[in-house]
Amino acid sequence: MGLKVRKKKNSSGSTSIHIVDRTNRGYKVVQSLGSSKEADEIEKLYQKALLKIDKIEQNLFFVSKINSKKELLKKLLLDYTTQDFIPIGDELVFGRLFDEINCNKAFKNLQTPTIRKIEEKQFLFRSLVISRILYPGSKLELIHYLDYFKQQDISEDKIYRFLDTLYQDNIKNEIEKCVFNHTKKIMSDTITITFYDVTTLYFESESEDDLRRIGFSKEGKLARPQILLGLFTTLEGYPLAYEVYEGNKYEGHTLIDILKKFQTRFKLKSKPIVVADRGMLTHANIAFLENNGYRYILAYKIKNIDNALKEKIVNLTFVDDGVVHAIEIQKEISYVDDNNKKQKLTIKQNLILTYSSKRAKKDKRTREKALKKIELQLSKKNITKSDLKLSYYAKYLDIDNKCSIKYKLNPNKVIQDEKLDGIKGFATNDFTLPSQDVISHYQNQYNVERAFRISKTDLRIRPIYHRLKNRIKAHILVSFVSYAIYKEFERRLKNKNITFHFSQKLLRKIIEHFTALKIDDELLPINPSPIQQQILKIFEN
Repeated sequence: MGLKVRKKKNSSGSTSIHIVDRTNRGYKVVQSLGSSKEADEIEKLYQKALLKIDKIEQNLFFVSKINSKKELLKKLLLDYTTQDFIPIGDELVFGRLFDEINCNKAFKNLQTPTIRKIEEKQFLFRSLVISRILYPGSKLELIHYLDYFKQQDISEDKIYRFLDTLYQDNIKNEIEKCVFNHTKKIMSDTITITFYDVTTLYFESESEDDLRRIGFSKEGKLARPQILLGLFTTLEGYPLAYEVYEGNKYEGHTLIDILKKFQTRFKLKSKPIVVADRGMLTHANIAFLENNGYRYILAYKIKNIDNALKEKIVNLTFVDDGVVHAIEIQKEISYVDDNNKKQKLTIKQNLILTYSSKRAKKDKRTREKALKKIELQLSKKNITKSDLKLSYYAKYLDIDNKCSIKYKLNPNKVIQDEKLDGIKGFATNDFTLPSQDVISHYQNQYNVERAFRISKTDLRIRPIYHRLKNRIKAHILVSFVSYAIYKEFERRLKNKNITFHFSQKLLRKIIEHFTALKIDDELLPINPSPIQQQILKIFEN
């Protein structure tokens, strides 16, 4: 394109100023700047046309430059395949967090006959932990990922041999200590409240052993072998410690064991407040907490307490949501001590009671559903004790020792139950805690429940496909560290006020798509997207 300024005399006596393009020996008007009979005005139009040509030619040069870049890039890319574009988000984000928490130091003393090099052990553990966050499938998926994207040839046998030797008590303790120390550090070296909860993890296999046992399943997998996982976290849900128990163990019997181990292992200067749900409200647990100087907050089974206390609660006024009452309780409990001797202990508790109209409606629906089931059960001629054993509605009936029904229904029991609708209770032995703090501390139990939800869904900790005891425990250990890293990632996003209005699953996909081009043996990172740039801000001081 050859642009020029043309002055054209008109029949009217004026002169027009045009920008023309001379192509194919002809002229094409690109733009008309105007006309005039005055010499000064004609000169101004002429100069304006020259400036226009300058601007047009600069733009044309830029477009030409872009087009040449595109052509060059097309030629370069002909030499590469999609396999040369390597995902680096795993290392860039979660690998860096893994290194900062530094749990790999535990392998310095690990004796693994089949894998002698410390670097190899650390690589395998690191890969298992990070892949549990981004690629939470089977170990086979990890093998394929390492092979295809990282050009790392790791056999399935090698991974399973490593898992067979990974779980040792000293290694578990070292890794748990590493996670605990990290959590303590981010909590400014002060852990004042701990949350404890238990969940069940089921197996696809139907065979049992001394660890995998059929028991009460929180996931409705009644015919599946399972294990119990007990988890301690902070108020914010940061992990502290965990233990694995047999699948048929009653969850209330796990608290004392894990607390003893927690106390022995970490030797905190001041014992934290222990918060747990009503499944932990056993006499043995309360006696242990009282005798060992622990403060506690436990959910209270309001509808299962003695009649005298029920009467006190019923006489309280609960009109609006958020109404709170406190009742001081003194009672004697019986328990069996470590020497298997029966003991009695007098305890004092502050029972905090709160009311919710939403909870009241739910209680009413539950009762009405239960009463309908009663009618159905009573219509059967061969009703047995097993029909009522675990039923919510059994409390409305009077049953003799032979399991014959004395009364079809006890209306007084139904009326008494109605009076407690919407009321929830929390028992604590710390009388210095304000009632609202007791309630809010317990409501933060949501964080440990969320920890299980993250582990089960996002990290896909279950179902478990392993059948060997050590592999099962190794699987849980890997998942525990993965959860610690993911919580650290969430914490840093929160500290930087970075929020995303899409799912965590999509966020992990975006991290997965940090990419680099591999040229020879060098990785050239591709510029991150705006969202990816936001993610990387978590590493800025």
